[in-house]
Order: sequence, then structure tokens, then C-alpha cells
Amino acid sequence: MARKESSLDRVLGRIESLDVTNLANLAQKLARERAYLETIFNTTLEGILVVDEDGVVEYANESSCRMIGFNQADVGSAVLWRLIPSLRGSLGLLDGEPLRDSIRSRELELTYPEPRYARIYILPFKEPVEEGAKQFVVMLSDITRDKISSEENLESEKIASILLLAAGVAHELGNPLNSLTIHLQLMERQLKKLEATPSTEKLADSLQISRGEVERLDGIVKNFLEAIRPQRPDLQLLNLHEVLEEVLQFVRSELTDREISVEVEVDMGTSSELPIVQADKNQLKQVFFNLIKNAMEAMQPGGSLQVKTRSDEERIFLQFGDTGSGIQQADLPRVFEPYHTTKEDGNGLGLMIVQRIMREHGGHVGIDSQPGDGTVVTLDFPKENRRIRMLEG
Repeated sequence: MARKESSLDRVLGRIESLDVTNLANLAQKLARERAYLETIFNTTLEGILVVDEDGVVEYANESSCRMIGFNQADVGSAVLWRLIPSLRGSLGLLDGEPLRDSIRSRELELTYPEPRYARIYILPFKEPVEEGAKQFVVMLSDITRDKISSEENLESEKIASILLLAAGVAHELGNPLNSLTIHLQLMERQLKKLEATPSTEKLADSLQISRGEVERLDGIVKNFLEAIRPQRPDLQLLNLHEVLEEVLQFVRSELTDREISVEVEVDMGTSSELPIVQADKNQLKQVFFNLIKNAMEAMQPGGSLQVKTRSDEERIFLQFGDTGSGIQQADLPRVFEPYHTTKEDGNGLGLMIVQRIMREHGGHVGIDSQPGDGTVVTLDFPKENRRIRMLEG
């Protein structure tokens, strides 16, 4: 089937009959059309590249340059497989094997120039620009936000199901604990009616220890249920530093016993600005307590805990940095998973609860750590006056 003649073909077909003036006009027209198309391609958020069958980049718009760290000066020499090494393997190509005439679609994780996720489409040109030359259009769509959102939703669902199961088990433990308490009380009453002997005194001591252990276990179950039971935050205007100071006062004696110093540093941009957020005070205290407790347990006597506050136009950041043992890089991706812990007596719920509370407050929590250099946990809060913004009319 013959290819339909385009308007450009018709112009080029009679180019030999054009005089100098008309040729100049035609060149200007083509330059304007090229600039117009370039503007369109550079305006789109999707990355667009043209490569040959060996992956050599022959064209790249501005979005693709930003996504993969490409330099326009390298057009005609750079190879796409070297810019995105994981792409060749995901397409099932061997070294030196040319790209085939088929539509490809893959999701990739890019690490340079910044970590992000992208969906890549590779489509062959229906009609090569040059005879015998195969060219392909490569389109890159940034799906980082959707990917992270989907992963967070899956993680939240997984955590919710685990917490629901754990809450059910903890609740069921309450019945036998109550029964044990009642029977221990009955045994204690009967024991008081017996004549005092060394044996009864020893038995009374054992009963007292048993009651104490039952009460301790009952307290653990109650605290556990309070910690994991989903509760809608009771939002009120709070000064982060005032809440932090209350928690520090609560753990002051333990910090002193461990010989751990605490330094609070404030950099809010202006001296009159306060770290005011909308938050649930009790839940905020729980977040601070968990982070301080983790820091204390990670440090040897003589360690230092630094709490730094900074802000930008929309967010307030609170950083907790310790001089502890740090976290192995292999363990960092799992620190927010339920029941994942590197402590011998840890339950693996502390950071997971911190993350849940921060999300319910419209915030985020990040963690950075190096073995031997300590850990920095950053809490990211929306400013009170930025939680709701009116659009200008």
C-alpha cells in the first residue's frame, strides 16, 4: 500500500523550482514549525527520547533529561542502556543485540540523578526517517508518587490486619489474667487463716510475687492495647517544644542514670515564630517517648541526644539524633515493619506506632543511620497555618 503524501512531501517535491526568496521563506517556516514542536515536547511532563536499534539517543526532550540525568551535548553518542543499565535486562536483551520491532512497557526504579520510579514505553517508528534505519520512541512517565502511595496503602492494610489480630489476642489474655487475680486473692485469704509457720510465710511470699507478676502482665496488655488501637487524633494547637519538654521531664531521671546529655536546638527562621502544630497531645507524647527511649537504649553511658527544630514555609521538622550504635543498612528498610526489632527484649512496635501516628497527623517520619555513627529520626509536621489554604480568587 502506497504511503500517503504529506504537505511536507509536496513542498519538498517542488523545492528545486523555488527561487532564493521562496527558499528563505520555506526555511523560516520549517524553523518555526520545529521550534513549535520542540516547545510542545519540552512542555510535556513525560520524557520523550528517540533511539536507534542499538539504543543510541538521537533526540531527548527536557523532561527525559531531568529524569535520567542526560546531557543534550551527548545526543548522537550516548547509549540508553548505559544511562539506565537495568533497562537492557528488563527488556530481555543480550549485549550487542539490537532492539526488536515490538512495543515494550516496563516499570523501572531509577537511582540517578535522584531515586524515582518510572514506567517506560518503547514503540517502533512505523515509517523510518531514513531507508533501512530503525528508530524507536521511548516515553518515560514518572510514577513515583503513585508507586509510593500504593505501597503505603498496602503497608497500612498489612499493619492494620496484624494489629487487629494482635489486639484480639491481647484482649483474650485479659480473661485468664482476671481469673488468675481472683484465685490468687482467694488463696491469700485462705492462707491468712492458717497458723503462721516458715512454710506459710514462704508461700505468702510466692503469692505476693505471683500477684505482682500478674499485675505487671495486665499492665503490659493494657498499654499494648492503648498503643495499637486506632484512635482519631483529638487535634488542638500545640507547641512542639512544650510537649517535648514534658516528655523530657518524665524521663529525666532515667537519662541521668544513663549519663546521657540532651541538647535542644531551635532554628525557626524568625525569632518570633513558634513550632505550632495541630496535634493530639497524648499521641504526640507517645511519639516523643518512643523515639527518646529508642535513643537511650542505643547509647552507652555518656551518650548524647540532640533534638533540632527547623522549618520552611509549609513544614516543621523535628530531628532526634543520637550517638548510639546505629542501624545496619540492610535493616533500615524494615525498621517500620511490625515485630521487626534488633533488640533482645524489643517488641518491634515502637517505630511502627510512631509512623502510624505521624500519618494520622498529616506528617511523615524518616530515618537515617550508619553503624557506629548513630541514628537520626526526622519528624515532618504540616504547619498549623498551612493545613488548610484558601485559593486566591
